[in-house]
Amino acid sequence: MAKLPTVAVVDGIVTADGGLLPYLVLLLLLMLLLILIIILIACKPWRVFSRNYRSRTVKATTSSDVLDVERPLVSQDSDIVQSNITEHATNFASEDSCHQNDGHQNSSRTHGLSYKHKLPPTPSHFSHDGSLILDISDEDVVVGQTLKRPSLANDSVGEQKYSTKEDLSYKSGIRLENDSSKQFMSRSTADQRSILTLKVISGPSSGAHYSIQSTNKSKLPLTLGRVSPSDVLVTDSEVSGKHAMINWNLNKLKWELVDMGSLNGTLLNSKTVHHPQTGSRHWGDPVELTSGDIITVGTTSKISVQITSQFHKVPFGVGVVSDPMSVRKGGKKLPMEDVCYYHWPLPGVDQFGLFGICDGHGGAAAASFASKIMPEMVTRILSDTFRREKVFSHCDASDVLREAFSQTEAHMDHLYEGCTATVLLIWADGHDNYFAQCANVGDSACIAIVEGQQVKITEDHRIASYTERLRMQAAGEPLKDGEKRLCGLNLARMLGDKYLKQQDARFSSEPYISQVVYMKSESRDFAIMASDGFWDVVNPKKAIQLVHQIRERNCDDASAENIAKLLLSEARAQRTKDNTSIIFLDFDTNHHHDMMMDHEA
Repeated sequence: MAKLPTVAVVDGIVTADGGLLPYLVLLLLLMLLLILIIILIACKPWRVFSRNYRSRTVKATTSSDVLDVERPLVSQDSDIVQSNITEHATNFASEDSCHQNDGHQNSSRTHGLSYKHKLPPTPSHFSHDGSLILDISDEDVVVGQTLKRPSLANDSVGEQKYSTKEDLSYKSGIRLENDSSKQFMSRSTADQRSILTLKVISGPSSGAHYSIQSTNKSKLPLTLGRVSPSDVLVTDSEVSGKHAMINWNLNKLKWELVDMGSLNGTLLNSKTVHHPQTGSRHWGDPVELTSGDIITVGTTSKISVQITSQFHKVPFGVGVVSDPMSVRKGGKKLPMEDVCYYHWPLPGVDQFGLFGICDGHGGAAAASFASKIMPEMVTRILSDTFRREKVFSHCDASDVLREAFSQTEAHMDHLYEGCTATVLLIWADGHDNYFAQCANVGDSACIAIVEGQQVKITEDHRIASYTERLRMQAAGEPLKDGEKRLCGLNLARMLGDKYLKQQDARFSSEPYISQVVYMKSESRDFAIMASDGFWDVVNPKKAIQLVHQIRERNCDDASAENIAKLLLSEARAQRTKDNTSIIFLDFDTNHHHDMMMDHEA
């Protein structure tokens, strides 16, 4: 019979004979192995060995698909990375990347394939149409190393925000070595010099104005708010301390507006641009600004936007003024529904310029929309070389203006809002003289003084006017005796108001088009465009007398802007009860050049 192992206790210590000891040793080893496995699982030391591998994995994507990259990273790749970084960093940056990029901006290009190139970190998967985007960690990448195929990236781009003035300090120049980057930068520098002018036209701060150039980086972005240090102070209790921000977008070469999480919201041409959750303190999305826009902060303070080009100064005098006016002297301001605009030259059509006034009714939305679309339509038509040469050869732009009005009306979908539209198309003859032709619907009028003679180059389209009564009678739908309104409206021709036009076919958007007038500098010719708020209280004869008086009294003060202000003051003195907008054009180019020289001196 086998002998069983024995166990004894001596002085509190367990002892055993040799048969049990191997089992105890094996049990101890198993326990140690279990402890080691637990430690390995908790510490994951294999991550240290795979870090370098992952940091050199490059993901290359375009807007349409994912590209496989398995080739050396040569110097051209680094240039692409840098140009993409520059393209995005100059305008928008996520708040995290703004500070990460500090100190990594001045990497330079070295010829060769075996050097180490320090690449600035960028947000992962930053998408941009048509651009190659490389996601690389902030480790040193050895140029010449073969890169592995990337996996498909599905990450979306995070929310982008405007940088503050302090965050924009990192915008020092990054050397762009490839030709395409140089061309982009030279084009940006040449085209970006735009001048933004803001004027508060209603609310407690009415009359305040602010102007800034797109090249003035130290003052961009500019802020609108109720308290300092806002650049445009709007002392309105409904305006937030920091309400909205305007910045110059270098990529789009456009001014852009963004709501900064204001409590009462921001409107652009009566459309909301703030975050859907008003008062949530979340920023809105950037929206483009164009000349003639109306920004509403709070509920009553409105700011007009005027954008001009620094390189293309108007070669003759231009004065633009507007005032919503009051219901009665010292009373509450009327809502502003007039929109003034001008473009000289039209983009891509250097010899042409367009000046216009739109007077809205039922709101300002139709007037704001028409003031944007009309210049675009005229520019598109004149960009056709054949159409442009036809205007030059025939000295007539009737077809251009008629088509522009038709296309503008076709683009408008305003059922219950409409506007007048008066536009003056001007083109140069190459000898400091100009041809001008006007088109209009509504009752905003334009007069011209040509060689001392008054020429009215618009037509009154109110229901009570003789020409409109004749038109309706010829169409077989005459007005009744004493009838001065149709569907409650005193205008027979306008843009928009689609519902009224569906109800009554006598409403029309067909413009009156004037004959071409030739404006000579030696004759001191000029033109006055104004909304009905001016012409209701100041007749053309009186307006012409006022211009001659200021010209004869003091030549130093006879700038186009001062003359426009004088005309506006006359309308205010006559207690007009409607919005009043005036554009004064002074074709006395000799006087205009003298004024410019004195200003520069």
